[in-house]
Amino acid sequence: MHRNQKFYNYLQQRAHHLTEEWYQTLDQSKTGGVYASNDPEVIQALKAQNQQFHQQFIQVFAEDEIDFLELFEEWVVKTAQDGEHLSTPIQFIIKEFMRTRSQYLHEVATFVSLHPDEYSQGLIDAWKDIIVRAHDQVIYKFVEETQKSSELQLRAQQEMIYELSSPVIRLQDDTALLPLVGDIDTARAKMILENTLNQCAEKGISHLYIDLSGVVMIDTMVAHQIFQLIDALNLIGIKSTLSGIRPEIALTSMQLGLTFDKISIKSTLSQALATYTAK
Repeated sequence: MHRNQKFYNYLQQRAHHLTEEWYQTLDQSKTGGVYASNDPEVIQALKAQNQQFHQQFIQVFAEDEIDFLELFEEWVVKTAQDGEHLSTPIQFIIKEFMRTRSQYLHEVATFVSLHPDEYSQGLIDAWKDIIVRAHDQVIYKFVEETQKSSELQLRAQQEMIYELSSPVIRLQDDTALLPLVGDIDTARAKMILENTLNQCAEKGISHLYIDLSGVVMIDTMVAHQIFQLIDALNLIGIKSTLSGIRPEIALTSMQLGLTFDKISIKSTLSQALATYTAK
């Protein structure tokens, strides 16, 4: 068994030194992100996180391995979601985990030298093995949680971009304009549908001008969703006027069997707005 109360006590006494030694040997010229910061508050927080790591990791020599992993999960999740670590390239984080692992392996050698012939090679090898395996599991869990946090952050940013790329611009009173620009894929088309309905309802819009002149490409699914948007607007009492329909969009719509019978259409946005101002 790798558990040993005397080695555990030794590491507890060394925990603070391990943190200070780790930070003092940190080569800021060859790293980045949180490790290269000169902000006193960031440095203090980084040292505190490192100290928490040691306090948790040392428990591996006093607890069963499964208990250690459950105990350590909270630290991993919290640190992986920390803004400073999220902005740090993952290779630098892994490198610091590896340096910390080397610290523990060195502590094993130091402890054994202080107690010659007291511990068998089998037990010493067990300590080294658990240090390596435990760090590997922590690294894997950390990378996994970092990936989850990055994906959530990216999704939130993408949703914000989609929302900003489909603004409902009030023209006057209860009339508004939805100018669509760029490529529209299925994901963006779905976001446009949801955002437009919400914005129109919030702003009390009764007539929406939808301009497609800035849309470069469109596929059959997107064309279908644009018509769904118009149908949905109609269901909540909002009239629509389409403008700027390119020939390829019109062809795609016809191939889908979509009809324009119940939709007000103008060739250009200027024609649509001229109709609006003439009212």
